[in-house]
Amino acid sequence: MINFRYHVVSLTAVFLALAIGLVVGTAALNGPVADSLKDQVTALSKDNSNYRDQANQYREELNRTQEFAGELAPAVLAGKLDGRKVLLVALPGSQDYIDQVKSMLTLAGATITAKVTVQDKFFDPNNNTELLDLAEEGSRPTIPAAGLPVNSDGVETSSALLALGLQQRTPEVAAGDLTAVLTAYTERGYIAVDKNPAGGAESTVIVSGLPPVDKDAAKKAQSTVTLATQFAKQKPLVVAGNGVGDGNLVSEIRKDPTLVKTISTVDNGSTTQGQVTTAMALIERLSQDKVGQYGISAGSTSQVPKAAA
Repeated sequence: MINFRYHVVSLTAVFLALAIGLVVGTAALNGPVADSLKDQVTALSKDNSNYRDQANQYREELNRTQEFAGELAPAVLAGKLDGRKVLLVALPGSQDYIDQVKSMLTLAGATITAKVTVQDKFFDPNNNTELLDLAEEGSRPTIPAAGLPVNSDGVETSSALLALGLQQRTPEVAAGDLTAVLTAYTERGYIAVDKNPAGGAESTVIVSGLPPVDKDAAKKAQSTVTLATQFAKQKPLVVAGNGVGDGNLVSEIRKDPTLVKTISTVDNGSTTQGQVTTAMALIERLSQDKVGQYGISAGSTSQVPKAAA
């Protein structure tokens, strides 16, 4: 007669058989599967190591290229801008390399008449009315409001006034008048100015950063183009910056059929190569009155001016 003990023994036998089967099966597969997995892990490890070595090599090549550009700079630039007065304008995001651009310009012999940093506040659409008022109130006898753009664009009007005061013109701008204008914008937080600024610049270099990305990005990007346009109206202008990101100043200039013919651009201004090229582009602009688009991004015609290639 089948009793409870029989059922227990039978079930125990079944589970024991399953356990033995699992152990035997695992043992049988363990060798090939483990070897295969081990081979895959080893291959992936080698791939990662190779990619890491390749990335390190690319980084080293880039560093060496930048070093080469820096070592070549004196031979290419020295003395080419002797006696030239250059205004340097820094836009938001350019703080990491504005001083390197300045160094290349001074290496070429340029006199930096002023370094003006334009703050993000200058391009904020909410400050349009105050900028219009500042342009009207800040005008001086040798920097008159008469002749400034007559419209409701505060960035355009204020940019025109700043260009009028900082660039070379006849009659010359009185030092006191320039100080008054710059102070008006500095005190309101629209610009920052290095010590001892002077007027009389015969050319301008604008250094831009990455484009804005906030809710007013499109308007701010257009306002940087407006500012550049005003500084290019009377004197040669070179714009150096990054050629990446929607609305970056370099690409916006290159897309404009009028501006691309009057403003030289360098799209890798954050690199040593681009900083050398910026000085070379200004040399070309002043000595040959030639406009060029340089770098590696869309719209560039070559990496450096052909005369110096």
